[in-house]
Amino acid sequence: MPTWDFDTPGHVRLDLEIPFGRVELESGTSDSTHVSLEGNDSVTRELVEDGRVEMRRRGDGYEVVVEVKHRGFMFSIGRAPEIRLRVNCPTGSDATVRTKSADVEARGAYGVFELKTASGDVSVEEIQRDGRFKSASGDVSVDQVGGQLQVQTASGDVAVQRVRGDAIAQLVSGDLWIRDAGASVHANTVSGDQRIDAIVDGTLEAHAVSGDVHVGVRRGSRVYVDANTISGSTSSELDLSDAPAGDSAGDDDDDENAPLVEVRAKTVSGDISIVRAAAPAPLPAE
Repeated sequence: MPTWDFDTPGHVRLDLEIPFGRVELESGTSDSTHVSLEGNDSVTRELVEDGRVEMRRRGDGYEVVVEVKHRGFMFSIGRAPEIRLRVNCPTGSDATVRTKSADVEARGAYGVFELKTASGDVSVEEIQRDGRFKSASGDVSVDQVGGQLQVQTASGDVAVQRVRGDAIAQLVSGDLWIRDAGASVHANTVSGDQRIDAIVDGTLEAHAVSGDVHVGVRRGSRVYVDANTISGSTSSELDLSDAPAGDSAGDDDDDENAPLVEVRAKTVSGDISIVRAAAPAPLPAE
């Protein structure tokens, strides 16, 4: 199995491309970047041998490039051909990954993360800055995004635990789920459902055709709601006005300095539901 070790004490940018198989990334405290490539049959091993792996200086940092190309169709009797790329890099490295059908798993924390794939699934633990994802049918799963999130997919589902910046999502039949949105959300789906469990501030624009829309507004936030559907149903636990919605949780609903959430939801036949989300749990005392 070919391996490469690069000394990368500054900022690192990963530029990775393989046609199919699996990409495994892991960030850590080391100042070096380790790359390994492996094919599981004679054809994929030849592709790996013809691939390009190099490190070059880029400003004050380093760029590590892995490029394995394949043109045409793959035909195999027995186990499916697979190329496996493993990269260990410093925490906070930027990563760009391009693939046709490879699954991608990224453990640890990355700076900017960008992915383009056709049918591969992607799972990322933490993005410290912005995340950009473009997929046809692959699912996207992200634990944390510190900046802005942009995601576009046709039939893939999108699941995000927490995003601090704006979230922009374009889906066709895939479902969108965001557990905790720290800023504005702009989402469009055709038949896919949209579920935003909690938003605390900003504007939530949700447009769908037959997909359902569910929005949770954090307690303590004022809310303005503009919800319209042609043949779907609407339900809300909140007063549909720009005044704070009263509840029994002890919120200071008269506080004009409280964050304002504007919910603007439109569907054709999808249902719209708006609820009060529970306040986030406090951090444990040290």
